[in-house]
Amino acid sequence: MPVRPLMVALALLGAIVLAGCDSQADSASAQQAPPPQVSVAEVVIKDVRYWDEFTGRIQPVERVELRPRVSGHIESVNYTEGQEVAKGDVLFVIDQRPYQAQLAGAEADLQRARSRVELTRVEASRAERLSKTHAISREELDQRRAAARQAQSDLLAAEARLETAQLNMDFTEVRAPIAGRTGRALVTAGNLVSESTQLTSIVSQDKVYVNFYSDERTYLNYDAMARSGERSSSRETRTPVQVGLANDDGYPYRGEVDFVDNSLDADTGTILIRAVLDNGDGRFTPGMFARVRVMGGGDSAATLIDDKAVLTDQDRKYVYVVNDENVALRKDIRTGRMADGLRVVESGLEPGNRVVVNGIQRIYFPGMQVAAEVVEMDGKPEAAVLVAQ
Repeated sequence: MPVRPLMVALALLGAIVLAGCDSQADSASAQQAPPPQVSVAEVVIKDVRYWDEFTGRIQPVERVELRPRVSGHIESVNYTEGQEVAKGDVLFVIDQRPYQAQLAGAEADLQRARSRVELTRVEASRAERLSKTHAISREELDQRRAAARQAQSDLLAAEARLETAQLNMDFTEVRAPIAGRTGRALVTAGNLVSESTQLTSIVSQDKVYVNFYSDERTYLNYDAMARSGERSSSRETRTPVQVGLANDDGYPYRGEVDFVDNSLDADTGTILIRAVLDNGDGRFTPGMFARVRVMGGGDSAATLIDDKAVLTDQDRKYVYVVNDENVALRKDIRTGRMADGLRVVESGLEPGNRVVVNGIQRIYFPGMQVAAEVVEMDGKPEAAVLVAQ
């Protein structure tokens, strides 16, 4: 064999031997490494109350688009845009001069009608006396009686015209029909308005609605529980709800369902549900996004774990549990809803199982030896609030 190829072969053989030695050294080092530290918590078995979650919108209990009842030029705007007003406050004033003139004319017509009534009544009475002595004809008596009745009718018409003129005069002061917060003024002083012109809007503040939609399956589930007595019907009793806004953690506000629509929307397969909330502090503004939680049933036993312990493998959920020999084993589970800040496990775990809740990333494969530290299952302390509801 030539010298050069022989030298190349020897060099390659040496490299292979050295690589094998390095691999054995690494394997030995891995075997000697201490097991990774993880935190485990025993599954929680307790009675929980289930809540269904929805999204909704805040709506005012009362909303008014303020429009004038008479036409005319706006003389003044008597409120600050966005301020809260009381029922009856004058917000806009329409030029009153034409309506003052109409009112004065109606008052004069009424006085004329009253005088006419008095005159025709006297004439009819005189005619009655004269007819008894046959001093006037029957035809003249009938004419005077008719004139008295006509005058009385004219008086009623004059009174009606005066009332109309007084109403029109009163309507020149556009008042708030409800108490609430005003919107921006859509017209300013000097503009001509009519009965169709929107001046502003007012929304009530003391209470607000939360409108949300339930899917058909959930609605049927509620109906079945109501028929079996497991849960009261929201049509007959006020079901408690919990509400959170976009910047809230959890559901800090309490309310009640006060209305369930009478039919489902065939296009979306949902039904409108409405809850009412107190808004004495003005926290809620119409149009806000709201997260709504409705009691889905009575208390029942459930297996609970920390939600961050749940891992996903394609379409399957699983957790790692640590046995008495500190070996991490994979357990496939079927999860349910959240309850009391923990995830409900419908199947796959048993009482006494210790689930890895911290350090999961240090477990590279099932059957790995770990160093387990026992901790409490980390759930949000909402149980007391839920039970109180």
